[in-house]
Amino acid sequence: MSPITGLQRRVGMAVLSRVGGDDPLARRADTVDKPGPRWFTPADPIWRVHDDAAMFASGVTALLLQSLHPLAMAGVAGHSGYKSDPWGRLARTSDYIGRTTFGTIADAEAMIARVRAVHDRVRGMDFRGRPYRAGDPHLLRWVHIAEIWAFLAGHRAYGVDPLSPADEDRYVEQCGLAAAKLGVIEPPTSVAGLEAAILCYRPELEVSPAATEAARFLLHTPPLAWWARPAYGLLAAGGLAVLQGWASDQLGLAQPRTGRARGRAGVAAVRWGLAGVSAGRTPPAA
Repeated sequence: MSPITGLQRRVGMAVLSRVGGDDPLARRADTVDKPGPRWFTPADPIWRVHDDAAMFASGVTALLLQSLHPLAMAGVAGHSGYKSDPWGRLARTSDYIGRTTFGTIADAEAMIARVRAVHDRVRGMDFRGRPYRAGDPHLLRWVHIAEIWAFLAGHRAYGVDPLSPADEDRYVEQCGLAAAKLGVIEPPTSVAGLEAAILCYRPELEVSPAATEAARFLLHTPPLAWWARPAYGLLAAGGLAVLQGWASDQLGLAQPRTGRARGRAGVAAVRWGLAGVSAGRTPPAA
């Protein structure tokens, strides 16, 4: 193995360990490489988007946008452990996306059942004393549409395999399959429907103290060693750069003028590292 190849693999494994836990290759073997019938194939838009390194930037976009719903943010702040165990939360989220996108149908449905059971236990009050419960279909719909809007926006900006307009609609529709099983009522099935759904939620959105704290944590004080912060900063700037202008204004965040260029650089670095781990990977057997 050449020094460059060895470095590439170390970078890739460092990235995977953040989203895949202590043994990311074992998790991949149990998800992507596991034989069995699936909802989607590598040719499907949902696979192409969720398998792209652009997700590392657009994940920041999704969290910032989702935080604007005060009830959803109260649930995250009160129950997710995003500050005490941020990498654990990221790994759990990644596992959910991975199993419902790339995994077998049996594993995807088992994951959805586990998340529904967790949601049934999560409830509380937001900063204004309004009650929430994680299984509320209305809140689930917001979390869903904010997430897929962000993933699609990130893929448009930084993805290596651009989607056609028809594929973008198909992506939104495919994301709705797991969402409906999780409890989302009538998930959007097109980009136009997705944009309309976001617009319908805007009167409910406001910046809570928890949202301000989450944005500060994500953008300025991530739990990373000093040497990893510059690379993360590129991804975070890229994620902020594709956030809707009204959303960044509401959060009081200035979008950096070079944000997209920094995002492209950060995503390219992640993609290079992951390629060193994925060399020789074969599609799962049916």
